[in-house]
Amino acid sequence: MQDIRISAVIFRSVAGDVRRNLDAMQPWIKASGEAGAAVVCFPEMNITGYSNLREIKDSAEPVPGPISRDLSNLSKNHEIVILAGILERDETGRIFPSHLVIRPDGFVGVYRKLHIAPPEQENFTPGDTIPVFDVNGLRFGIQLCYDVHFPELSTQMAIKGAELIFIPHASPRGTPKDKYRSWMRHLTARAFDNSLFIVACNLVGDNGKGLDFPGIAVIIGPSGEVIEKNLSGKESMVVLDLKAQDLNRVRGHRMRYFLPNRRPELYYGAERKDKDVSR
Repeated sequence: MQDIRISAVIFRSVAGDVRRNLDAMQPWIKASGEAGAAVVCFPEMNITGYSNLREIKDSAEPVPGPISRDLSNLSKNHEIVILAGILERDETGRIFPSHLVIRPDGFVGVYRKLHIAPPEQENFTPGDTIPVFDVNGLRFGIQLCYDVHFPELSTQMAIKGAELIFIPHASPRGTPKDKYRSWMRHLTARAFDNSLFIVACNLVGDNGKGLDFPGIAVIIGPSGEVIEKNLSGKESMVVLDLKAQDLNRVRGHRMRYFLPNRRPELYYGAERKDKDVSR
């Protein structure tokens, strides 16, 4: 990993109003670039606007498509990597909550949400791959909201070389302080157990379809400590330098870096035996 400056945006989206949401992103992309950030991360489905109502499927688009082309232009113009959320429609008509990785050189990567929350399952399809992306000397994964409740996913990303996991959220209800207390139950554990950085941000405000989101953003270091937070409850961003030495300090310590001492043959072997016994 190389030192890198990142930006995470607390963003208000209107469900189904793609053009409005894209236009609203531009000042934040510009501000992040002017602040020297190499990467700017927006919340889950921030371009489509988050909703689990059936009608939101009408706002889904293919990748590549108009949204990814607009973002590619913004990425090139502002010389910044953009992570942004959409509903993606594939060639068979399946709908995925997806997060795009757009680089100034034209690269377009896609992460499809792997764990679909129960209220979403009627309308959305889960992805089936665990990609890891490379940007400016940083290797990172992406998880979307409900994904983070499954510890194995973070471990698999770490095994694939992830040094950071971006976790864009569309998590409604409660106050920013309520959401922060909720996130602290598990986000710090994902960082600590896998010795990596976590960058999480949430939507904020009324989505126009009956949901209200508490704006919050949190950055967690590879020792599981919170190193930056924004509980403002309004549109804003956090910008922070992530230091390679902070990662190396943990991963170079034989007692604090746990991944090399895993014994997966025990866990997965035991799981298979349990399934065999239950048949």
